[in-house]
Amino acid sequence: MISEDEIANYEDFRDCVSELLISRLSGTAGKKKKKASKGRKNEIKSVKRPEQDQEDNDALTADLGETIEYLASEIFPSLPDDLRILSYSDIQNDAQLAGKYSVPLDSDIYEDLLQPMPLSVSDSLTSYGLLSDPTDLPRLLEPVFTSYITSRTAAPPEFAPSSRATECEICEREHLPLTYHHLIPRAVHAKVVKRGWHASWELNKVAWLCRACHSFVHRLATNEELAKEWYSIELLLERDDVQKWAVWVSKVRWKAK
Repeated sequence: MISEDEIANYEDFRDCVSELLISRLSGTAGKKKKKASKGRKNEIKSVKRPEQDQEDNDALTADLGETIEYLASEIFPSLPDDLRILSYSDIQNDAQLAGKYSVPLDSDIYEDLLQPMPLSVSDSLTSYGLLSDPTDLPRLLEPVFTSYITSRTAAPPEFAPSSRATECEICEREHLPLTYHHLIPRAVHAKVVKRGWHASWELNKVAWLCRACHSFVHRLATNEELAKEWYSIELLLERDDVQKWAVWVSKVRWKAK
C-alpha cells in the first residue's frame, strides 16, 4: 500500500523501473527472425495484416506497462521508510541521511535494500529473460536505485538560479526580460534563520519573474510576510489576487518595433 506522502516518490521509482525494462527489452526486440519456409519457390505464404501488427504491438505495450507497475509495486513497499519519502530537503537537513544514500551506495546499504525484496521480483525478471541467475539481481537493479536516489535528491530548479527559465513563472509570458526573485528576501535572511522559519540552506531559493510580476509580488506583502508565508511559487499562485493578476497581465504583450 502506497501512502499519500509517498506517491510522488513511488511514481519516480516506477519511472526508473520502466527505464530499465524498456532499455533492456528494446535491445532484444526484433532480433529473432522468422525462419524461411522450405518447399516450392512459389508456395503460397500467409499474409499478416498491418492492423494485426498494431494489435500485437498494443498488446505487448500493455503487458509491459502492467509488468512495470507490478514490479514497482512489489519492490517499493519493501524499501526502508526513509528511502520511500527521500527528498532534497531531507538530505539537506540530515547529514547522516545524505551520507547513507549517497551514490554509488555502500555495499552494506545495498544489501539491506535487497534482503526484504519479495521473491516474485526475481521470478518476474527471469520470465522476461532479464535475469538468468538470481545472484545477478543486485547488478541488474543497481541502476534503478541509483537513478531513483539521484532524482529524489537533485536540487529543484528554485535552488538553481543558473537554470534560467524561458517564461515568467507567474504570468507565463515568454520573450520578456526575466529577473530572479528571492523567495525568501535577502533583507530578512538573518531573522529567518534566527527565528527558525527556514533552514539556512533554504535561503537562496529563487523564482524567475518578469519585471511586472516581480514588482507585483513585492507590493503584496512585506519582506517578513513573504519569507514566512509566501516563500514558494506554489504558495503565491494559490492566492486569488495573484491568479487575477496573472490573467490580466498575461494579456499585455510587447509589440515588435
